[in-house]
Amino acid sequence: MIPLKSRWWLVIASLALVHTAEAADLAGSKAAIERSLDAEYARIEALYKDIHAHPELGFQETRTAQKLAAELSALGFEVTEGVGRTGVVGLFHNGAGPTVMVRTELDALPLLEKTGLTYASTARQTLRGEQTPVMHACGHDIHMAVWVAVAKVLLDMKDHWSGTLMFVAQPAEEGGGGAKAMVADGLFTRFPKPDYGFALHVGPGPFGHVVYKPGVINSTADSFSITFIGKGGHGSRPHTTIDPVMMAGHFIVDVQTVISREKDAARFGVVSVGAVQAGNAGNVIPDTATLRGTIRSYDEQTRAKMIEGIERTARAVAMMAGAPEPDVKITAGAKAVINDDALAHRSGAVLKAAFGERARQMREPGSASEDYSEFVTAGVPSFYFGIGGLDPKALAAAAANKTPVPGNHSPEFAPVPEPTIRTGVQAMSLVVLDVLQKK
Repeated sequence: MIPLKSRWWLVIASLALVHTAEAADLAGSKAAIERSLDAEYARIEALYKDIHAHPELGFQETRTAQKLAAELSALGFEVTEGVGRTGVVGLFHNGAGPTVMVRTELDALPLLEKTGLTYASTARQTLRGEQTPVMHACGHDIHMAVWVAVAKVLLDMKDHWSGTLMFVAQPAEEGGGGAKAMVADGLFTRFPKPDYGFALHVGPGPFGHVVYKPGVINSTADSFSITFIGKGGHGSRPHTTIDPVMMAGHFIVDVQTVISREKDAARFGVVSVGAVQAGNAGNVIPDTATLRGTIRSYDEQTRAKMIEGIERTARAVAMMAGAPEPDVKITAGAKAVINDDALAHRSGAVLKAAFGERARQMREPGSASEDYSEFVTAGVPSFYFGIGGLDPKALAAAAANKTPVPGNHSPEFAPVPEPTIRTGVQAMSLVVLDVLQKK
């Protein structure tokens, strides 16, 4: 019989060997990913800059979708286009094993770019019947470059894993219902339903860093549109009119009391008005004024409180002005993305092992929203994580000077391609390889 003390040393030695083997596997995977990416990086960054210079709005991403479909086809994926109108689905079968979905977004935002980049967008498209400038101000161009590179890396390493890759390029993430459209078009019935789903998002954190969180990671997003109905007339004779612009102004200010005086202060909730449209002449009081805005929350109780407050405030403002009842439309949007606890802990451990102190678990959910939640709601256990995209030195200088840093949806948001793309490719490849590893 082996003495008890000796048995403990055997256990410790065995655990040390396992840890050493895991560390070696991780180091080997990271090296293989880097070799694959090095061979393609110049082309991947050129693709990123091309996509950035040619952004397209939701459900108008025909050029972008064609480029991504062509990339997958060249790698040997079975590609289906036009899923959910402009979405793309690519499948690659590599033996028995789980089906793993990797998702990117296709669409851009109606913004005039002010980054000053040599590859800045000058594109314009039609939105609600009017021409508007278009910009990749949310980082979807980075996501697409990462997505293409990850597909290439995984195929270069196909001897190391077994299963099915399902690469999804989703249209209209920016409030356009693209994920819902893909699900409605048979994303999980025409194609295999994934055992795991992965997605990432770039933000204004330091490049080279990754963030993750089990459970709820962002907010629910609803939108509203309110049209105040007045009585137009000459700007010099306001007493003969019912001014809808005044009503709009009152609403913009008064609705914030729902946040500051009615909502539980301990619960997250935001109401923001992002668009005001009324008239087109400075000396004419128009007949109507329309507001469009967003509602963000983490829980249903707070969401219901804010929606009721918006509707009540709009009616009260109109009544106070002696105007007809306004037209109030609340549109339910993306629910909060909820990471699968088991998968998030597993994938988070992979990121922590790979990136060390540059991998951080978030304490609280973010305030942005994402319709990736449609895939979670459809029953796909998922891991959605973030990567930084800005120069740490620039961030430190901004903090020292107390100047704001342009973030997502800013016309000045400009992630640094390298190493942001490299970080995304390495992180996504590692977590996918982890669930596809051969037994």
